[in-house]
Amino acid sequence: MKARSFLVGDEEFQPDSSLDITGETCPMTFVRVRLALDRLAPGQSLEVLLKGEEPRRNVPRTAAEQGHAVLAAEEGTGGALRLLIRRGG
Repeated sequence: MKARSFLVGDEEFQPDSSLDITGETCPMTFVRVRLALDRLAPGQSLEVLLKGEEPRRNVPRTAAEQGHAVLAAEEGTGGALRLLIRRGG
């Protein structure tokens, strides 16, 4: 899947990688996100598509707790949430 760009403030960001976890359930949602982030270099960004209340709460919070930055969150189609996460150092 090709990642779409995000508008953050006045700046446009093109994610370096994309991950669709809309079919996953917790706790596998963040496990998959963490593995994808581990494959990126510090400062690179990941687009994550997710669904469900638990992943909506847990993925952004856990990413931040692990030193990554959630740069943007957008409502997608069909109840999906689209996140832009920058890998921390």
